[in-house]
Formats: sequence, C-alpha cells, structure tokens
Amino acid sequence: MAESAALLVDEVFPEQPVRQWVLSVPYPLRFLFASRPEVMGRVLGIVYRCIATHLIKKAGFSRKTAQTGAVTLIQRFGSALNLNVHFHTLFLDGVYIERPDGSLRFRSVKAPSSAELTQLTQVLALRIGRYLERQGLLERDAENSYLAGDDLEAGPMEQLLGSSITYRIAVGPQQGRKVFTLQTLPACDETFDAGVGKVAGFSLHAGVAARADQRQKLERLCRYISRPAIAEKRLSLTSNGNVRYQLKTPYRDGTTHVIFEPLDFIARLAALVPKPRVNLTRFHGVFAPNSKYRARVTPARRGRGGQRAATDDVDEPTLAEHRAAMTWAQRLKRVFGIDIETCPACGGAMRIIACIEDSDVIEKILTHLDAKGAESGATRRPPSRAPPQRGLFD
Repeated sequence: MAESAALLVDEVFPEQPVRQWVLSVPYPLRFLFASRPEVMGRVLGIVYRCIATHLIKKAGFSRKTAQTGAVTLIQRFGSALNLNVHFHTLFLDGVYIERPDGSLRFRSVKAPSSAELTQLTQVLALRIGRYLERQGLLERDAENSYLAGDDLEAGPMEQLLGSSITYRIAVGPQQGRKVFTLQTLPACDETFDAGVGKVAGFSLHAGVAARADQRQKLERLCRYISRPAIAEKRLSLTSNGNVRYQLKTPYRDGTTHVIFEPLDFIARLAALVPKPRVNLTRFHGVFAPNSKYRARVTPARRGRGGQRAATDDVDEPTLAEHRAAMTWAQRLKRVFGIDIETCPACGGAMRIIACIEDSDVIEKILTHLDAKGAESGATRRPPSRAPPQRGLFD
C-alpha cells in the first residue's frame, strides 16, 4: 500500500493542485455495491462525470474544450471494521485546456462551497437513483424508494455483508444484535457537517487538498486512503478472549472501542474481502489508460503514443526514470521509512558492503555468529514466532 502511494505521486499525478472528494452512500447501496461490483463501477462513472462537469463549468469551459482527471481508491471499511463501501477520489483541482499549438495549459479552480457541495450531492443522488431504477435495481412508491430484492444475488456471504454494514453480530448466539461497544468518553453534541453536502443518505466531502508544491502532503494523503482496513496497533484481546478494536476517532456518543467475539471477528474480516478480480483503484479522464492526454500530463509519460510523449526532450529524465535509478536502500527509506544508511547509535553514515540473498550463505553467516556468541557467553535472540492465538480459536 505504501509503495502504491509513492507510485501515484511519482508516476501519475503531475505537479498540479489535487483535491480529495469523498462520497458515502446509504446503507442499501453499500450492500448493493459489495454484492454487485459491476454496478458499483457504473455508479462510479456517474460520480466522476458529475464532479468533472462541475469543475469544467466552474473553470468557464465545456467538456469539448477542457479535460480533467482523477484517481479513485475504493474503500470497503469503516472505522469500526464495518463494511462501508465508499469512494475516495483524488481529482485534479482544475482542468487542462489544449491551445491551438497543441500544448496543454492548466487552469485551477476555487474550492467548492457548502452550497455547491449540497447541490452536487443532490444531483448525484438523483442521477444514481435514476440509473438504478432503469436497471430494475431500485423501486419507488409514493413515500419511499427501496432496492428490488428479486434481482440481488443471493449467496452465503449476503448475511455477513448485511450484518457488517448495519453494525450487527453475524454469527454465534448473539446473532442479529448490535455489536458490543465500549463508551469511555462523554457524548459530544458538536456537529461535523460544515463543508459537507448531505442529501438522502448521500454525503459528499471535499475539504482536503494539496497545492502543486505540496508533494509530500499529497503522498501522505495517498498513503492514508490506500491504508489497510485494520490498524494492528489498535487491536488487542480482552481478558476473556474477545477481540477489542480501538476507534481512531471516538463517536459522538463517546464510544471508543468495539468488541467482537472471536468467530464474529473472523466473519467481520471476511465481509471486508472484495470479490475476485475487483479492482479497487480506478483511473479517470486524462489519467485513464486509453486517454490521449495521459502520456502528456503524467510524470511517467506512459500512455497512448508510446512510453514518452513526442514533444518531450529525450535527454531529460522523467520522475519515473529517476525513481527507477534509486537504490534499494533509498527505496526502502522512501516507502517504509526504514533508513539503513544511518547508524542508529551515533547517527553517522553507514556504507553498504554487500546485499546477500543466497540462503545457503545466509545460513552459514548466522551459524558462525551463533557459534561466536556461544563462545563469548552472549545470549541469542529467540526465534520469531506467530502472534499468540489464545482465545481466538479455543
């Protein structure tokens, strides 16, 4: 995940401002997207076209004269390990205009206002509802709209998906009840709706952005939205063998932890696994693989027309070429923050003598070090082992 974030910054996003747009959908649509990924993909196309049209019009152009681009990372999890399919889309905070001489010029746009977000959310809810209705997946009556259950795929995972989405226990004697929570803080009445558009269960947020010169901030943002579902540091076992997970941000009612029985915890993890061959990273607009602009705007210069844009200076290395020239030690520091070229004791520079990959040679070296340690009376570090399993499978 960390390496993919570095690749996005180095090879995809040009040095232009980028804004994060986060769209959450109502519970029934989360279930639909989890069970029907192809429907989720088409809905994501609607979301991209709606926001892209907004940016282009705000810049004063039309879709024929201006282009924008985005990368969507589809997240399937919420803070309580619940199934929550939602979209984190990193949009160029502006549009590209092609000049008469064929060159591209970027024009940035201002941040969206709360009124614009609310209007966009309303348009998105309307268009998504119309699409699902045309597909026979949504039915409406005089008062409500609901998913057409006859067309939804039934399978052994559906119960797990539904329970995970609605914060309920999926298996065991407590099946159907709300997940156990631990409230250690007083309830908070503070509202968090500023800068968020909310309509009919849809929520659209666009409050986080990185300027063109804030490449490190952009990489941190990419790392955050491409993070794994579980933070192991917040995971622990209770004295009676249940699994306790600490929330990163407490709920408004003061909830700080959720507690799972071991079997229900496994069911919760199973619900977070996407179906086979479902790509959770999507490229749109000028970043799309078949876009004629991709090779001209991305640092990697890959796309239609060859690996390098025809107008580039072949002698000037791209960021991707520069990254390929990095040593493995530099890449280790960039991706994982592990610096093996600095002495942890004195802070001085260390020189890499060799990189040994032959298992037989490694075994000989370790055996020799063990023998020397035994002669000097030094104790050897115990071998690594798997995490303790007490309580999870008893």
